[in-house]
Amino acid sequence: MIRKLALTALTALALTAGGAQAAGEEGHVIDFDFPFEGPFGTYDRNQLQRGLQIYTEVCAACHGLKHVPFRTLGDEGGPALPEDQVRAYAANFEVYDSEIDDFRPAAATDHFPGSGLETAPDLSLMAKSRAGFHGPYGLGINQLFRGIGGPEYIASLLYGYTGEEKEEAGTVFYENTAFPGGWIAMAPPIYDEAVTFADGSPNDARALSKDVAAFLMWTAEPKMMARKQAGFTAVLFLTVLTVLLYLTNKRLWMQIKRETKAEAK
Repeated sequence: MIRKLALTALTALALTAGGAQAAGEEGHVIDFDFPFEGPFGTYDRNQLQRGLQIYTEVCAACHGLKHVPFRTLGDEGGPALPEDQVRAYAANFEVYDSEIDDFRPAAATDHFPGSGLETAPDLSLMAKSRAGFHGPYGLGINQLFRGIGGPEYIASLLYGYTGEEKEEAGTVFYENTAFPGGWIAMAPPIYDEAVTFADGSPNDARALSKDVAAFLMWTAEPKMMARKQAGFTAVLFLTVLTVLLYLTNKRLWMQIKRETKAEAK
């Protein structure tokens, strides 16, 4: 009996240690404050435009946005670029046209090209496919107000390089506080003053990471503001309908209740 209890205790201790080790391998995600968080949050147009510039100058060489049409860059609630700027921006990219069996400058109706490298994931849905918050941060009311933490994970990853490197099997790995396991094969893409903005907005590594993460959140959820507005309208409508039904119910049953009380007396 004592031997069985000892084995059970050792097994539980080993499982606990393994779970603690696995938890320790999870990266540290910073809870960035984004303007689109919460039920009434909205995208910041200027921030999305800065994020688009960062993506173009830093990320586009390797990573694609194949699910995003160029024309959506002019949508309200997004970067909201003028139509002529959307056309001019799209023309900077080349897309393959099967009709002419060759590449041509992209038009506003085309999509962003895919990733240029096989090892570089497409970023269209990255902010939705990644969950930065676990445990109480990703459940219930916290998830409603904070989200699943996708943009926080992206910003933390870009900002989480420590400067340490190591080489294994001919591959250089870089220490990153946000990446699970602590080491990532992607070299640091963001650094202070990597991008310069015409309006003089902050361009330190933290600000750049946050701006491009906000833009990638928009690429994954371009209709978020419309859904929030529809949800708010639905809640308001149901609230008014509930009040009307309550008042109607009282009016219909008021006379019957009076008669019932009179008969009881």
